Amino acid sequence: MTLAADGTALSPARIRFALLALALGGFGIGSTEFVAMGLLPNLASDLMPGLYASDTEGAIAQAGWLISAYALGVVVGAPTIAAFAARWPRKKLLLALLTAFTLATLASALLPTFGWVLVARFVAGLPHGAYFGIASLVAAKLMGPGKRARGVAFVLSGLTIANVIGVPSITWLGQVAGWRIAYIAVAAIFALTFVAVALAVPWQPGNPQATMRNELRAFTRLQVWFALAIGAIGFGGFFAAYAYIAPIATDVAGLPAAFVPFVLVVFGLGMTAGNIVGGHMADRSVRRTMYVCFVLLLLALVGLALTASSIAGLFIGAFLVGGFSSALSPTIQTRLMDVARDSQSIAAALNHSALNIGNALGAFLGGLAIAGGLGYVAPIWIGVVLTIAGIILAVVSFGIDRSRRVRGVDVPYGTGALTSVDVA
Repeated sequence: MTLAADGTALSPARIRFALLALALGGFGIGSTEFVAMGLLPNLASDLMPGLYASDTEGAIAQAGWLISAYALGVVVGAPTIAAFAARWPRKKLLLALLTAFTLATLASALLPTFGWVLVARFVAGLPHGAYFGIASLVAAKLMGPGKRARGVAFVLSGLTIANVIGVPSITWLGQVAGWRIAYIAVAAIFALTFVAVALAVPWQPGNPQATMRNELRAFTRLQVWFALAIGAIGFGGFFAAYAYIAPIATDVAGLPAAFVPFVLVVFGLGMTAGNIVGGHMADRSVRRTMYVCFVLLLLALVGLALTASSIAGLFIGAFLVGGFSSALSPTIQTRLMDVARDSQSIAAALNHSALNIGNALGAFLGGLAIAGGLGYVAPIWIGVVLTIAGIILAVVSFGIDRSRRVRGVDVPYGTGALTSVDVA
């Protein structure tokens, strides 16, 4: 039985309503984070018309900075806000973060120049990690013991469903009515989420013992750095491919621009399925889930790179890359929460810093490859290299756990080294 902060029992309907409200926030975040990827040509032509006319590939590569700016905002904001506000009541913090999302996304739609929009995208990214971190803690408490990864996955389901419904439909809206209207629509989603969270989510206190110093102790643990590197580098493989999916679809596969939303739908379907499966698998074995999904993501990226010029290859590759990468997200977040131990607020948020370092890294390296004349398939091969690096980091990290276990050193339960599934 799940209890509210005042000790009263929460009905199953109230719990579902609260979880849906939290997932709606993930839907808005997925929309604001990924909609630029389907509108890069539109952003480039409107904000940099002169460069777009003289060097289309260069303008699209520069428009990719908007993706990197948002991602860097996540990297900066996630640990800072989570550590600073760990004592805040969680519902109050969620509402403050949703207010920031709404205003920054609206600014992205209304500011006139590329430079100012770049700044707005950075600011819009600041509350991203803290929202997912706090919402994941709230969801885990609502779900009850033994279901942490599934609670994380439920919140993340809003983000993955955004890639099925929100991003494709808002991309279509942006292509028809202009990219600024697309961002206004996203701001409206955040405003609606504010209302839903205010009505549905029960009051949960913050951690009264939390201090900035205690939360930042997470950075003194080697395995925290390994988990962050696994997310930042390994997940960068997914973003290197996804960031430039619009020109891959139009210039490599030869599809009309109107088909880009359909490719995004397929990506989103894969991400939704992968998130659900990954959450269930990670509750059984974090280590095994990470190994399996990383290897399958690597194979999917290679397949996409080799077959992106065919329509079937593009759609099948998009589904598989989206699925295997999304299964890694709750897995990496659970790993971080395990190895950070008592620094739970910052650990829950740091996952999104790591993933958005991957976002920035993948988009940046992919943009360099395109600007260097290597073509639109080159970012996928960059993704292959980054995924291999992620696998190596995971092997080293879990190898350290195994070595410590042999020496009798305490290893946190749930890291993948001490689960009953793995011991068996």
